[in-house]
Amino acid sequence: MHRWGIIALRISLGVIFIWFGILKPLGLSSAQLLVEATVRWMPILNPRVWVYIIGWWEVAIGMAFFFKKTIRIAIALLAIQMVGTFLPLVILPSITFQAGHLPYAPTLEGQYIIKNLVVISAALVVGGTVRQYQRA
Repeated sequence: MHRWGIIALRISLGVIFIWFGILKPLGLSSAQLLVEATVRWMPILNPRVWVYIIGWWEVAIGMAFFFKKTIRIAIALLAIQMVGTFLPLVILPSITFQAGHLPYAPTLEGQYIIKNLVVISAALVVGGTVRQYQRA
């Protein structure tokens, strides 16, 4: 487990971000409506353009996890992305929590967001190995 755990986390994070990310620009993401609803309050770009940008951003995160030299980039991009990922919990509570049960009964969408705490934790574990990779 010690030998392969970190490698498995890096590859898993990479696969998840590439897979879920590429679905967004292809219009196949089940999270598309949630992303569009979240970014509607930012009138800078059309929500569908945001979905496209966020999707490719996630693909970049995933690719960066595959290479030891780009782990810091992956974690920096992930940190920025996670701020946006958790926004619906604050700005769309009617979508992310069951009616009358805020904040302890998330909807499926809320659960989808909250599970990212595990992704953040996995990224922290992988990030803790960056100096080790630099010495190798």
